[in-house]
Amino acid sequence: MKLLCIDGGGIRGVFPIAILLAIEEEYGKPVGQLFDVISGTSTGAIIAASVALNTSMQELMEKYENYGEKIFVKKSKVGFFKSVYSDRYLRRLLKHAFKDLSLGEIKKPLLIPAVDITHGKPYVHRTDFGYSSESELSIKLWDAVLSSCSAPIYFPPNNVNNQYLSIDGGLWANNPSLVCVTEALHHFKISLDEIHILSIGTGQQNIDFTIQEDKHWGIRQWLPFHFPSMKVTPKLLDLAMDLSSESVSYHCRLLLRDHYLRLNTELSEEVPFDDFSYTAKLKELGKQVFEQNKEQITAFLSES
Repeated sequence: MKLLCIDGGGIRGVFPIAILLAIEEEYGKPVGQLFDVISGTSTGAIIAASVALNTSMQELMEKYENYGEKIFVKKSKVGFFKSVYSDRYLRRLLKHAFKDLSLGEIKKPLLIPAVDITHGKPYVHRTDFGYSSESELSIKLWDAVLSSCSAPIYFPPNNVNNQYLSIDGGLWANNPSLVCVTEALHHFKISLDEIHILSIGTGQQNIDFTIQEDKHWGIRQWLPFHFPSMKVTPKLLDLAMDLSSESVSYHCRLLLRDHYLRLNTELSEEVPFDDFSYTAKLKELGKQVFEQNKEQITAFLSES
């Protein structure tokens, strides 16, 4: 069983899209047809849902390039008293992209991690492969994706059918690979030897936490904001998600060995998930990583 897992990372989702676009161009078919199960968290949820619907990665790349700046339009300078961004434009785009499709109407097995903060627990939205309730399957695809994208401080929690509030799945599964391992073992009843995962990151940041003379750490260090723009750099959130992704990768390599292919790259600087000015650079990095790993990707996709 081949599973595709895509990390969260905001606008850095351009990086995995570029890799998937290169795969589509290489194989001449929608990338979703090359995998049995698709999973993605946060921005990865947008990509994963698009892959599950056989949306062209070229089309998706154009949407990220054209609409990224519109999504990240501030309604608050700092985020102390209300979310930095409204989810209105993101909600509109997701509704336009995924129409009125419910999770139960999607044929491809799709997993979208989120967090149910009303009941204080991690949550996985699933399409219909025999294990979800009717109420779970009735949730709209755009609603599930929006839940996984609702990063604390930056976007408000998503209200799911007035039943619970949901936020970014990256808080516990920024790299959804272990979610897929568990799903394959528990729901699909296959062995570890049958699990093959292609995991795509959104770039490892060089997050600067150098030693300073000031020993009194607070919000200025964890969520620094810059004058005169008052732009917040989400260093704490980015650090937590980077650590989450890499720890999952470490465990998956131990469990799956050469059946786990991780595609990622080190970024030379901090690239906040809301900084759309890095789009072109991330796109080029994705192309480079595909070329550097082309033989491994070919071998992975050719495995039975």
